[in-house]
Amino acid sequence: MMRSTPLTRRAVLRTLASLPVLGLPCANAALAKPTRYMLDPRASSVGFVFTLSGNAQRGTMPVKRADILIDPQNLTASTVDVLVDVSRAKTGLFFATQAMTGADVLNAARYPDIRFVSTRVQLGASGRISEGARITGDLTVRGVTRPITLEATLYRRPGSRADDLSQLNIRLRGDISRSAFGASGYSDLVTDTVTLDIQATINQSG
Repeated sequence: MMRSTPLTRRAVLRTLASLPVLGLPCANAALAKPTRYMLDPRASSVGFVFTLSGNAQRGTMPVKRADILIDPQNLTASTVDVLVDVSRAKTGLFFATQAMTGADVLNAARYPDIRFVSTRVQLGASGRISEGARITGDLTVRGVTRPITLEATLYRRPGSRADDLSQLNIRLRGDISRSAFGASGYSDLVTDTVTLDIQATINQSG
């Protein structure tokens, strides 16, 4: 067995530090337990794309709250619980924003929040959340809850050490049917499929 020396240890650390993403469980004992993260609301939002009269339109909704627990030794045991503020949704078109938040679509006055709670995490082929991972969970819109699956990536800060998980960037992407949640208004103008693109920066709590 090769004896570990300061030189070989430094070489291994340099190799790990060059990895841009959070992947296999870290060896650092300090990171061996599940860690709770807090949302950075200034760097987090839910983006979405919909098609209006044949033209792609984009919008955003702020993330109101996120409860995220990451287990670096067992990433499939990590959990996500995100609450989105529908009442502050915006698109590039004022009339589209009014219609979207109105009673015929999201009905923000009655249902001001959208919630996603994860139920399963599937890692990519190489065992990484950053390579083809999928998060399945329950999405609640207009009081209707349906299971959905989102593509997921999770990254450390660029240039950070391999064992520095103090701040992470998460991205969730996937398509949903708005009619499945009863948000079917203006179907003659807006397509049923909406693409979600959730981006969030999270920091270790405590």
